[in-house]
Amino acid sequence: MKAVLSKEVGGPETLVVEELESPTPGKGEVLIDVAACAINFPDSLIIKDMYQMKPPRPFSPGGEISGTIAALGEGVSGWQVGDRVIAGTGAGGLREQVVLSAARLFKVPEGIDLVQASALLMTYGTTIHGLKDRGDIKAGDTVLVLGAAGGVGLSAVELAKAYGARVVAAVSTEEKGEVAKKAGADEVVIYDRAPFDKDQSKALAQQFKDAVGPEGADIVYDIVGGDYSEPALRSIAWEGRFLVIGFPAGIAKMPLNLTRQCARSHRQARKPQRDRQARRHDVKIRCSDRLARVSPRAYLRGDLIFREDDDYGLQGSRAGRRSQIRF
Repeated sequence: MKAVLSKEVGGPETLVVEELESPTPGKGEVLIDVAACAINFPDSLIIKDMYQMKPPRPFSPGGEISGTIAALGEGVSGWQVGDRVIAGTGAGGLREQVVLSAARLFKVPEGIDLVQASALLMTYGTTIHGLKDRGDIKAGDTVLVLGAAGGVGLSAVELAKAYGARVVAAVSTEEKGEVAKKAGADEVVIYDRAPFDKDQSKALAQQFKDAVGPEGADIVYDIVGGDYSEPALRSIAWEGRFLVIGFPAGIAKMPLNLTRQCARSHRQARKPQRDRQARRHDVKIRCSDRLARVSPRAYLRGDLIFREDDDYGLQGSRAGRRSQIRF
């Protein structure tokens, strides 16, 4: 069989095509005739030793494949020779045949093109995990997608729309904006190329704020990183979710004060009912231990009058509080 091999560190120009012996599936494994291997951004990094996974050389890049089962190893059940499948390989996909554990396979329904199916797992799988498992996306959410015209970005636009969200796509060119619109984006923000100075960063933050609306973005889906992350974070909604997907523009450096959404002043302003409930819970816990949020000197003098049947002045008035915890 033919295989694309990385034998030295470098870009695509360092890759070679060589003949290798066909592999044989072991226990619990299957042999797959590869129909297509999707190429993603990590593949460009892994051959330069810039990815977190560094396979020993020589190795074949290619993190996800589609194909047809050619042979079954011992003990494999639930699969048959001829079944059409997709699988994540991590690396090793750029070969005419691969051996994988049967547990890593997903069946491709009839009518789905194998070439298209090969590009499903890394992009759409990443986004399903991000938006559903981590972002808890709901219909009506506003989602800001950075780098919205790439593979993962387009999957985020399409899936967020499918989940009923409003999508703001952030891209670097008008052409990419048109691609994002065709994928379903409701709004498009065109950003300049980084690096940004302070004024440029603030200007981009305002662009994002204007696009997502006064309530902010419920989810920021950040595939870019670098100087783009802070402006995006500045546009996030109260209790918003910031999903770090990738950072081809560099590791973002953001002031942590932007994440102080647990501050009580924010809770009072945005969620007054929740704030009252939290204070009731807090005071009841303290009073159950004969503690009160009053002057420590008064407490030490023993001047507190504690009443078990009170609501501890949680109606919000200062006079009410004095009537419940008296000196």
